[in-house]
Amino acid sequence: MARTVRPTAYGTPEVLEIVETPIPQPAVDGVVVEVRAAGVNPIDWKVYSGAFHTVDDEHKDAAGLAADLPRLGMECAGVVTAIGSAVTGVQVGDEVIVYPASGAYADYVTAPVTALIPKPADLGWPEAGSLMLAGLTATHALHAAGVGAGDTVLIHGAAGGVGLVAVQLAAALGATVIATAAERNHEVLRGLGAIPVTYGSGLLDRVRAAATGDVTAAVDCAGSDEALATSLELVADPQRIVSITGGDGRLAAGIKVLGYGPGEDAGIEFRQAARAELAARAGAGELQVLIDNVYPLQEAAKAHQAGISGHAPGKLVLVP
Repeated sequence: MARTVRPTAYGTPEVLEIVETPIPQPAVDGVVVEVRAAGVNPIDWKVYSGAFHTVDDEHKDAAGLAADLPRLGMECAGVVTAIGSAVTGVQVGDEVIVYPASGAYADYVTAPVTALIPKPADLGWPEAGSLMLAGLTATHALHAAGVGAGDTVLIHGAAGGVGLVAVQLAAALGATVIATAAERNHEVLRGLGAIPVTYGSGLLDRVRAAATGDVTAAVDCAGSDEALATSLELVADPQRIVSITGGDGRLAAGIKVLGYGPGEDAGIEFRQAARAELAARAGAGELQVLIDNVYPLQEAAKAHQAGISGHAPGKLVLVP
């Protein structure tokens, strides 16, 4: 038998429980992976809390909402234990990253072979299992905002999972990075190449003081009214403002919105194509995957409560 974490109802983390299921078998064109680490992401608790925004029907599976109660865990890393009869290029024993995954809060996960990329040998299991969702969102956001050398980019919510990667990738592109975060997280952001500023009253003036020239792009990982208003005030072209979270008013403001809802850009093909390079950079040490805490699988509710309550910079990870 194998274990998986499932919500028993919609609600708070207390609805999560461990369920025993048979060890899965691979589809003809798929594999079974023994999970070594699974990333914990805000989307995981949003889908069973009822807080998730409207999702297009064509994106319900990608958002983990296709089942009556959502399957949790959209990314993981592990070892291939079984392969389907039509699978080529993958062998039992291969160490892989699985993204997109479905139901990765488990001892084993099934996946189509197209969801696999090799795990870099020098990348630890917690880092490999929690890299893709935040990393690809950051990569997509910077691409959508057209960030490159010479830009000054404002990243809101920079101490979160997506923000930490976006800061590093933007700096590597040659951009000047101004990053909003609570003061307790400023030292971490400085170490990643950003100029940190505290969010809250007076943010606009603080960003202007930190910038040596015009702010040319913005990535909003916070979703607050303050982040949107500040970005619109500073960035001349609203199409160079990208938001990954927040209210419905973002589209009306003329900015780019990433997500699964109506009018939003899911970027599925772009993200799929960017996986190998992202993993290679992390494996080579060019990109840090900061880990806040690692929890055993049976403490999924505790991990979610930590994420909802706010925690130190870095990813939360489940390990079977």
